[in-house]
Amino acid sequence: MINVTKAFLPPIAEYQAQVQRAWNNVWLTNRGELVLELEEKLKNYLSISNIITTNNGTIPLQIAMKLFGNGGEIITTPFSYVATTAAIVWENCTPVFVDIHPDYLTIDETKIEAAITSKTTAILATHVFGNPCHVEAIEAIAQKHKLKVIYDAAHCFGVTYNNQSIFDFGDMSTCSFHATKLFHTAEGGAMFCNDEKWFKQLYYSHNFGHKTALDFHGLGINGKISELQAAMGLAVLPYMETILGERKKVVDYYNSNIDFSKLKGLKIRENTQWNNSYYPIIFETEAELLLIEQKLNELQIFPRRYFCPSLNTIEYTNGKPMPVSESIASRILCLPLYVGLTTPELDTIISTINTNL
Repeated sequence: MINVTKAFLPPIAEYQAQVQRAWNNVWLTNRGELVLELEEKLKNYLSISNIITTNNGTIPLQIAMKLFGNGGEIITTPFSYVATTAAIVWENCTPVFVDIHPDYLTIDETKIEAAITSKTTAILATHVFGNPCHVEAIEAIAQKHKLKVIYDAAHCFGVTYNNQSIFDFGDMSTCSFHATKLFHTAEGGAMFCNDEKWFKQLYYSHNFGHKTALDFHGLGINGKISELQAAMGLAVLPYMETILGERKKVVDYYNSNIDFSKLKGLKIRENTQWNNSYYPIIFETEAELLLIEQKLNELQIFPRRYFCPSLNTIEYTNGKPMPVSESIASRILCLPLYVGLTTPELDTIISTINTNL
């Protein structure tokens, strides 16, 4: 069976060696030695100045909405994983959708300003499939209207834009360390913020608001990552160059062998060092997608329809029509992409696509 992705697992002895450290310390959570070490190593690897690791990739979005949303309207994309919109609604804010660019698949920055009202408090945009938004235009709009910018960078581990970590843009960025991501802690995530004042607020917010054991800085929630999760991260991190290299080989093979006469791929934004996090193909019609999906499933190959449906169509969002997002969502399919895919397996996927379109 070939799934759309597969978690990278380091040698189990290396993970067990990290877990043994937690056992020796008798310290399993509350920011122990392994968590602190992981954060330092991630700062060095990503060339960033700060990071707060979290127990999943959704809690940073919820914290962002709690701190920056203020119960207002949040301009966001309809083309993302449901967690992006769910965090807005969960924190009693209102999502206001702006359609997406048909090539980059990120929020269409030319349509943002028309969606701003007196109730708008922030922009929550997704770097889709690790492909950066037009961060310069979004920053200019946010400064003009005094809005906060939060980037859902769940797919973006290792991505740089203009030779700078993608996590450095916006007032805050988030990332997912879910098992299916390039770098993972089995379950986990992180948040990034270059403003020292807000960084401290984010830190307090993910730890129940604690200032000290007896004093509180303010309202908080439990977003802490455990030592066992950090152990996985410490065991995976040394293999990042292997992971990135192997995934690039798969992407290059797809690019060289898929017949794109009836398909379209993802256009990566200029000046981006991409991380090959997903491999989406866009069909001319949904019927063609369903046919290829069926043919692949018959061979025990399971691509996935990221991101379908378009989030503006989910009942609790009360979204207006978003024609580009709705069209793309109905026609996009992500092909298997992970370390360990063999050339014969890739040939089967590619030939199934090429011979049935």
